[in-house]
Amino acid sequence: MIHCNPVTDSCEQEYLPDVEPSAFIHPLAVVIGRVYVGKRVMISPFASVRADEGHPIFIGDDSNVQDGVIVHGLGTECRGQPVESNTVEVDGLRYAVHIGARSSLAHQAQIHGPARVGDDSFVGMQALVFRARVGRGCVIEPGCILMGVSVGDRRYVPAGTVLRDQKEAEALPLVSEDYPLKALNKEVVEVNTSLAKGYHQLGLK
Repeated sequence: MIHCNPVTDSCEQEYLPDVEPSAFIHPLAVVIGRVYVGKRVMISPFASVRADEGHPIFIGDDSNVQDGVIVHGLGTECRGQPVESNTVEVDGLRYAVHIGARSSLAHQAQIHGPARVGDDSFVGMQALVFRARVGRGCVIEPGCILMGVSVGDRRYVPAGTVLRDQKEAEALPLVSEDYPLKALNKEVVEVNTSLAKGYHQLGLK
């Protein structure tokens, strides 16, 4: 389901999601408000991408939002005035949530703005990213909690880690050639862009 946000103190204008024609949003997913959905993005059943409070939300080309994922943000506007503390800046623009290109949000992950996930990164099943930034080429293994930290490029966070200290974030291990999940995101992206194309060919709306 794709529809406008209501007009509230958090968003004084109605916005209809901007969805590239090659993206696929499953009929059992919900995308609301000021959301950009890039080319070949796959949004799976029961995912919720809701820009009715924090906005805008950006999902880059070839990314995927899997079953049960929630993407939402704290209010970025109050009675017409911006709340910049609830945004992230990317290329000079501000977003409630920014998901880069070729990134994967796996089943039941939560990305709650202000938050950013860089290009080519994987956020594992049931992970939470809140008031946090994830760099490019990262792997957030399942069950992690990231709050108030910035994870540098090509780092991985071991499964179940609760990460709230920036010094700990800076000490995270690098995604090296012998890291078992180094190719996981690339494989997941390939599967999901293929699914987006395949569902379009089925004519499912």
